[in-house]
Amino acid sequence: MFDIKSSDNEYVAGTYGRFPIEIVSGKGSLVYDANGKEYIDMGSGIGVTAFGLCDDEWVKATSQQLATLQHMSNLYYTEPCAKLAKLLCEKTGLKKVFFGNSGAEANECAIKVARKYASEKKGDDYFTIITLKNSFHGRTITTLSATGQDHFHKLFNPLTDGFIHAEAGNIAQLNELVDNNKVAGIMLECVQGEGGVIPLSADYVKAVAEIANKNDIVLIIDEVQTGNGRTGKLYSYMHFGINPDVVTTAKGLGGGLPIGACLMGEKVKDVLGKGDHGSTYGGNPVCCAGAVNIISRIDDKLLQSVSAKSEYIFNALSGQEGIESVSGMGLIIGIKTAKPVAEVMKYCMDNGVLCLTAKDKLRLLPALNIPQEVLEKAIEIIKQACK
Repeated sequence: MFDIKSSDNEYVAGTYGRFPIEIVSGKGSLVYDANGKEYIDMGSGIGVTAFGLCDDEWVKATSQQLATLQHMSNLYYTEPCAKLAKLLCEKTGLKKVFFGNSGAEANECAIKVARKYASEKKGDDYFTIITLKNSFHGRTITTLSATGQDHFHKLFNPLTDGFIHAEAGNIAQLNELVDNNKVAGIMLECVQGEGGVIPLSADYVKAVAEIANKNDIVLIIDEVQTGNGRTGKLYSYMHFGINPDVVTTAKGLGGGLPIGACLMGEKVKDVLGKGDHGSTYGGNPVCCAGAVNIISRIDDKLLQSVSAKSEYIFNALSGQEGIESVSGMGLIIGIKTAKPVAEVMKYCMDNGVLCLTAKDKLRLLPALNIPQEVLEKAIEIIKQACK
């Protein structure tokens, strides 16, 4: 019999601290290990499996496309790519889409768009991108440079030049940075996911949008983790009444297949021309077919359900023994526990619930359609783990 753990340890790069569980199958919000043990999946592959594991409609859509045309160069047109771009633009009001394979690639594209726009409008020396401290924008050298967390930078210097990090909530500082630097773009997450599931205030988000508009700076909203219904709106910026110039997304967009998207608004829709950017796999027909299925099913009824489940979780956990705070928006939730989070994680795992962490918090990213009874069972186990 093939020994997966020893082979993985020997042959796979040691970049992940894996838990001692081999997941072999799943359906909906339930997954099963090699011993047949059942777990409730409260992480959904870090916010990827938006409709759970092996969702019937999603499987049908991707399987049909897989049996029709699995890949074609971007030198040619394909229907799933065009359909997905049209859907995203219609649902957001943005105008053009570039497809890649991940959130980091979507953010790389956004940075290129901001810098090319600023270069053409203001001059080549306008290249600075302002991001926030505690942010996370990806693991390529450039998106690591954009990430406002020093511990991600330590081993990979020199980083890409042209990024400065502002304090979230500090409007005076942001105005000062804009006044004293030649700024091409401002990029932020409305909920800092990897940074501890911390939502930005509505006043701050609106003020950032006003500063960007006043100074003709490209406003980029990173929706890699918060997008595609996760917060109770299609995209988290929609809670704040702003109109970004660029929106990036990935994770839940493909429902389990790798896809990233950089959506561009009116101001920047024509910035990228032929040869300015590209991706061999971007817009892959199978990934796009999966994403069309996901996006077309995120309707008002589902979003209302996400908000209702979020309210249930906040009410069930806030003020409970061993729980210091609950933060987040929709179904991206962070729980500050009195116990070390590793202990809480282990208890949950031992008792059939798989969670995530974000810094010193327990992080929940369940499937958007997790059944209420399954959610309630998981929350009770989490409550016991925190005591």
